[in-house]
Amino acid sequence: MKRIENQRFDEERALYHLTDTEVINCEFAGEQDGESVLKEARNIKAEDCRFALRYPFWHNEDFSLKGVVLEEATRAALWYCKNGKILDAKMRGIKALRECDRIELCGCDIISDEFGWKCSRIKLSQGAVQSEYLFLDSSDIELTDIRMKGKYSFQYVDRLTISHSVLDTKDAFWHSKNTVVRDSVVKGEYVGWYSENLTLINCQIEGTQPFCYCKGLKLINCTMNNCDLSFEYSQVEADIIGHIDSVKNPLSGTITADSVGTVILEDAVMPCSGSVILRDTHRT
Repeated sequence: MKRIENQRFDEERALYHLTDTEVINCEFAGEQDGESVLKEARNIKAEDCRFALRYPFWHNEDFSLKGVVLEEATRAALWYCKNGKILDAKMRGIKALRECDRIELCGCDIISDEFGWKCSRIKLSQGAVQSEYLFLDSSDIELTDIRMKGKYSFQYVDRLTISHSVLDTKDAFWHSKNTVVRDSVVKGEYVGWYSENLTLINCQIEGTQPFCYCKGLKLINCTMNNCDLSFEYSQVEADIIGHIDSVKNPLSGTITADSVGTVILEDAVMPCSGSVILRDTHRT
């Protein structure tokens, strides 16, 4: 591969359609404020570079980024990209990943609202993400060992798997389909509304009014802390360890717990036949 090292670029499309090249310890910033510095690149490796210009990676294929810094000025950094690996990067610009396919991110520190929209086959592991509307309308997403903070995450996703992660997020999983969360902490208000086939296994769930209007909801060996008005109008099979503050008008299925503060079966707008079973007395 060719090699570009220890240089500074700020002009428009500075390295446009670069191919088969390593870009090492370079800086993309300056007075010309040029956009799209590495647009349409093929088979490149960028390592220990700093980016402070808009739209640096668009329509790229077969690339890797390692130890790069994408500063806040780097808006919409990766759009329409395929087959990429991003390792130990700092990503600070808004809309950093969109309509991308087959991208692996590991060890990254991401602060980027609207991250990962309309993407497919994304793997995100061993890092931290702060974002609103994370992975909106995306499919085939895998998160492993991730610390996530933000609002409105994973809306309209399909085929999402999450494991060994901590999610601090309001309105998560709305309208999601075929999501599985394992061995994780899920904190937030109104989690899971309108979801289909949402499954949580060995998870800690915290926050008001979770899991309403769900279809095919399953909770296996989970705990629910400060969860009131849970499961309203949901089709649910839940095995909860410990206490649930309150359950309201479950549509169908069975909710088993050690104790429930209040079961509210009133003012329903549709017929509700869901059962609540207390594990200690087997009372329905």
